[in-house]
Amino acid sequence: MKKFSLILLMLPLGLLAQLVQPIQTDRPDQTETPALVPKGMFQMENGFSYEKANADAQAVTAPSSLIKFGVNDHFELRLILEFEFREEFDQKVSGLNPVLIGFKTRLAEEQGIVPKTSFIAHLAIPDLASKEMKATFYAPEFRFTMQHTLSDRLSLGYNLGAEWDGETPEPTFIYTLTTGISLSGKAGCYVELYGFSPQKSRPDHRCDGGFTYLLSNDMMVDVSAGIGISENAPDYYAAVGFSFRL
Repeated sequence: MKKFSLILLMLPLGLLAQLVQPIQTDRPDQTETPALVPKGMFQMENGFSYEKANADAQAVTAPSSLIKFGVNDHFELRLILEFEFREEFDQKVSGLNPVLIGFKTRLAEEQGIVPKTSFIAHLAIPDLASKEMKATFYAPEFRFTMQHTLSDRLSLGYNLGAEWDGETPEPTFIYTLTTGISLSGKAGCYVELYGFSPQKSRPDHRCDGGFTYLLSNDMMVDVSAGIGISENAPDYYAAVGFSFRL
């Protein structure tokens, strides 16, 4: 009787595990996904990257962590922590960048030509940073994230938004466009165009690509790399990442 009761208790958990979709992340591409973390689940997306801006400047981010918690089916809380090492013209600085707090909320499900859509907003807190990395002002950023399912193996995602750097009042507008390709039940890849358009400076256009692999329903690893397209864009970058949820 005790064994039978234990089986009955475990059965709903097994069914629940089957109903929860495999982990979906906002990395490694620059296009944020409209998918939310399931209600009551904690998710952490960690990345390590190297960027070569030009012959005199480079940066290492180790690590960058996006922490999420699913509040309900329409809302998640978000926290971003980035520890960065920068070197430019033999000047070196390192520390924690201003911490970003924010949320993602679902706006629409995919229906015909209407894409699956969510809205993301963050606020960088200037004093929640290492001394060398502190900003002068609070710095908001936001994005509308959209996705179309083109086939069982192909999706199209894109973001539109803006961000502020905490030093000037001028916004930098953001665009991304990515094609996600399912290679198997566990492996996927993408190619992407993205860029930044400051209000008073020349646009910065880039492209990248990468691979993802599901270790389990709740764990994923990724690798990616990209290059600059416009003259003022960084030369290249490379990154690896590990994400999980509980």
